Amino acid sequence: MRPYLAQARAEVRLALTQGESLLVTLGIPLVLLVLFDVVRVLPTGTAHPVSFLAPGILALAIMATGLVSLSIATAFERSYGVLKRLGATPLSRGGLLAAKTTAIVVVEAIQLVLVVAVGLALGWHPGGGWASALGAILLGTIAFSALGLLLAGALKAELVLGLANAAYLVFLVLGGMLFPLDRLPSALRLVAEALPGGALSGALFHALGTGTTVPVESWVVLGVWAVVASIAAAASFRWE
Repeated sequence: MRPYLAQARAEVRLALTQGESLLVTLGIPLVLLVLFDVVRVLPTGTAHPVSFLAPGILALAIMATGLVSLSIATAFERSYGVLKRLGATPLSRGGLLAAKTTAIVVVEAIQLVLVVAVGLALGWHPGGGWASALGAILLGTIAFSALGLLLAGALKAELVLGLANAAYLVFLVLGGMLFPLDRLPSALRLVAEALPGGALSGALFHALGTGTTVPVESWVVLGVWAVVASIAAAASFRWE
């Protein structure tokens, strides 16, 4: 545990001192939340847009942090030889992946506080399913972080940069984060519901938007993605 704990502390310090990255990671979701609540152009299907947008923006923040920020940063660390040096220490591949995921959890805790605070200021009245919401956030974090590390540990940094941003756009459109999935054509909706973004946003909307029980399908999809992506990331990760 010692190598993991030491690396986790280093990763958390690094994550909290990267001002530009924090500005994007923390700032953009809040700007989108305020913008689309004030400028009501999205078909949210609710009387108050913030009721749908707040859980969706929270899912968006988790996806962007785990899939995009983590994958790009790790890929360039690998490209610059930083990870190669770590590979010569007692830290295992699994320990490195766990440490980076721990840092992502810390950043997402800050995101959760900020999104909830801004949502409340906009008149959001969240449902009471906080336990379910935190469970979904944990599974979503593992799934998206594992996907990000899967890209970063197997591909060149320049390719990761393009793929991570492309995946972000796909999940944004098919994630049910800015508009309900039932607005999509039936075929696309089936695909979207099988993706981690759609499952996470749906779970958070039920838990915090309507205060209803999270569908079993959302738990299954999130759980499968979390397990499969984690195994794939651990198996394919290379130090250099």
